[in-house]
Amino acid sequence: MKFLLVSDLHYTLKQFDWLHGVAEQFDLVVIAGDHLDISAIASVDAQVVVVLKYLRRLKERTRLVVSSGNHDLTGRGTSGERVARWMAKVREIGVPADGDAIELGDLTITICPWWDGPETCAEVGEQLARDARRRGPKWMWVYHAPPDESPLSWNGTTHYGDSALREWIRTYDPDIVLTGHIHQAPFRQGGSWVDRIGSTWVFNAGRQIGPSPTHVIVDLDEQSAKWFSLAGDEVVRLDQPHAERQPLNPL
Repeated sequence: MKFLLVSDLHYTLKQFDWLHGVAEQFDLVVIAGDHLDISAIASVDAQVVVVLKYLRRLKERTRLVVSSGNHDLTGRGTSGERVARWMAKVREIGVPADGDAIELGDLTITICPWWDGPETCAEVGEQLARDARRRGPKWMWVYHAPPDESPLSWNGTTHYGDSALREWIRTYDPDIVLTGHIHQAPFRQGGSWVDRIGSTWVFNAGRQIGPSPTHVIVDLDEQSAKWFSLAGDEVVRLDQPHAERQPLNPL
């Protein structure tokens, strides 16, 4: 099984176009949050309409799952905390989204929403506890923020990660966690696109300008993860202890 991770497209339509062009090469495409851009000229409502059209097109080419990020919050839930209400429309077009869990072979995929306060955080904790009871042999989470105190949450001066996620990883020991949110992490000294917490591999592709997004390709058959960016390409082996980052094509 080979899948593609991107995140933080932030309404960059040329990157959505790139994704549509490569989608058929993968068994699964994961967009781990921040589809929208709250600073864009286009209104959030208009952005939602356009992004939904892209997701429909992507769904026709491969399996697709998406989660919300902090830029995707469009309303408030019953607790008064902000939520990505439009994720319900994503689910209506047949794309698994926030709160869902799907099975893909022996892999259970849990898709977590962005949480905005203690009540929505507790809901994510309940979701993970529920899926822990019914998970398959392998378990993967889609979760926009990276774990705190990880190279994936480092922006060059401080960590902006999710401390709850780090504790949940230690509690449940998933195989893989796919994140985003901290755009600079792979490009900063002390940061990275890959981390390992216990036996859990965690990835954050980062963000770059240009027609193609930074992205991670995970191949479970080959037991590899490869990161592609304008700064260069790197690879790690999933069947070996986590080592220093290695160029994909060393000289």
